[in-house]
Amino acid sequence: MKKCNSLEEVRTEIDTLDSKLVELISERSHLIRQAAAFKNSVEEVKAEDRIEFIKARVRHQAIALGVSPNMISELFTTMINEMVETEIAEFRNADTF
Repeated sequence: MKKCNSLEEVRTEIDTLDSKLVELISERSHLIRQAAAFKNSVEEVKAEDRIEFIKARVRHQAIALGVSPNMISELFTTMINEMVETEIAEFRNADTF
């Protein structure tokens, strides 16, 4: 991790990371849309076992990295819930053609 020498430098680094996070979330969202094509039902889209696996994995990763596992869990819960809705819409739209 870079050692910053001023508040401005810290903020610049944070802004850079924020941009990268948005790009990564965008990439994840595009993959979620693709996943819909491989599923056969809305229940399969919801994939509750997969969601629980992801949430457990990121909580463990957060603990290992010294980040609040509760914060990471909340972030992923929000992101996953939104992306499941997107995937459901994508799945239903694919059925109309």
